[in-house]
Amino acid sequence: MADDRLGRDEHVPGVVGTLMTNMAVEVALKARGVQFVRARVGDRYVLEELEKHKWLLGGEGSGHLLALDKHTTGDGLISALQVLQACVRSGKSMADLLASVTLFPQTLINVRLQPGQDWQTSPQLARETQAVETELGATGRLLIRASGTEPLLRVMVEARDAGQARACAQRIVDTISV
Repeated sequence: MADDRLGRDEHVPGVVGTLMTNMAVEVALKARGVQFVRARVGDRYVLEELEKHKWLLGGEGSGHLLALDKHTTGDGLISALQVLQACVRSGKSMADLLASVTLFPQTLINVRLQPGQDWQTSPQLARETQAVETELGATGRLLIRASGTEPLLRVMVEARDAGQARACAQRIVDTISV
């Protein structure tokens, strides 16, 4: 949607994604001069960030896309119509529109937490997190977050290289599981 608007000379100062939005989206937007901000997972948090920044466009990987000048909820039908409209305007298929965005490989591993396990104050996890973040630098990212519904810790690593993403995620998991 941002690319469609930019192609029509509309001003798009920024877009909101979530913590789980693939880094390739951020890279592609920044290459077009569009700021990118991450919100917590959930379209309500995307909406909060949009309102905070006074921006119009945001969404999450589930397909909940927000265009505040059109609607204020992650309505799937309205989102689909927006995407189809962009395809029609450009004369391109969705695959063609997304051809320039190569998603970064992501590794997501869920780690079951033991009752009372305090992962947030673990010095070993802090050290390994710092080591992974240093290794990834600007070419990837690490996200560790507790599930909101289960006793799980979600470890996600994104990198340009799938092997590096898997290896870094496993190092973090091994530290948590000790």
